Amino acid sequence: MSPRSPSVNEELRRRSRERILQATVELVDTHGYEATTLGDIAERAGSARGLISYYFPGKRQLLQAAVHRLMHLTLEAALEREPRTEDGRERMARAIDAILGLAAERPTLMRTHMAGILQAEGFVQCEEQQRLAFLLRDTVARYGSEDVDTDYPMLRALLMGAVVAVLLPGAKMPLARLRSELFHRYGLDWEAGAPPDGGPPDGAPVVRPSAGRRERTAGGHDSGQ
Repeated sequence: MSPRSPSVNEELRRRSRERILQATVELVDTHGYEATTLGDIAERAGSARGLISYYFPGKRQLLQAAVHRLMHLTLEAALEREPRTEDGRERMARAIDAILGLAAERPTLMRTHMAGILQAEGFVQCEEQQRLAFLLRDTVARYGSEDVDTDYPMLRALLMGAVVAVLLPGAKMPLARLRSELFHRYGLDWEAGAPPDGGPPDGAPVVRPSAGRRERTAGGHDSGQ
């Protein structure tokens, strides 16, 4: 049998790495970080335990990469879903809804991820994080930013803060309220993206597309032109 070509070997390594990342997301989401071992992840992924150490320096870095991959894939799917659009405002709405949706749908996983970022090793600049960053930067550019290098970090910070607010034990903020505030900041119609059921909360800031200006819902104050 002839040896595999470099391209075949590279594809096998890519698939193996992705199985490890997917297994990490599934196990931590179900059992939590402490209860999930690298051996558990290797077994779920069908990989050798040593292969995980080959790809990742530690469990915390593995988790960050796995969550960033999930965020990247979720954001990509939201931006490219049908009907596809090149409209920057709609893409910004979809991006906000995609990230907030992950916090609501996978609270254990996202809470663990945010806690890890705040620890000593901080934010890991991995391949998955760079793919996520590319999509968010592209969203900011298509939205019409004149200074992407400034506006992208601000969007990232606002999304991270909103995720923390959704997940904060004992002091959670309603997702609809956070969404409304973010949409108001970026001048987005409430009906853009993937709006939650029930409409905007009372008194929350919303944008009326027909009026072309920011307003408040019933009980709030008009924000002016």
